[in-house]
Amino acid sequence: MARAASTRRESRLDSPKGLRTNFVPSFSSGDRFGKFSESFARAMGTTWFLFALTAIVIVWLVYNSTVPAAWQFDPRGQNFTLLTLILSLQASYAAPLILLAQNRQDDRDRVQIEQDRQRAERNLADTEYLAREVVSLRLAMKDVATKDFIRAELRALLEELDAPAKASEKPSKRASESG
Repeated sequence: MARAASTRRESRLDSPKGLRTNFVPSFSSGDRFGKFSESFARAMGTTWFLFALTAIVIVWLVYNSTVPAAWQFDPRGQNFTLLTLILSLQASYAAPLILLAQNRQDDRDRVQIEQDRQRAERNLADTEYLAREVVSLRLAMKDVATKDFIRAELRALLEELDAPAKASEKPSKRASESG
């Protein structure tokens, strides 16, 4: 009894909406209905759906054309009115559902394009930053001694150090050659 009373209390109209239970299923959620429309459109766009629909129509036509008139549920004499009605009804529901699925796909594409644009902007900013860093490193490297510069300087120093030694060797060589 206490549980039944608490259930009744929860479904009262004066209780907050989050606490009430809904007796009627809600189709106000566009996402749920949109997913249904996408799955419906996806199913209708398959080869198997076309084969199944064609098979059903052929069986329908053959059955209502060959069985005795008492067994026919859609007489041939009335130009298959029920079949025409069912196919028209299917088409009238299929078109809006397909359009709804296309609109949802367009929305997803729009979001994807926006994300791609933002990603491209970030990549461009990163590339520009890296290009500036490379340029600043190149400018800084102009002030740094390179391997070739150091080798040339060492050779010049060695030549300067060897110059007095070579100068002192030359007179002694001349004296030994003359004597």
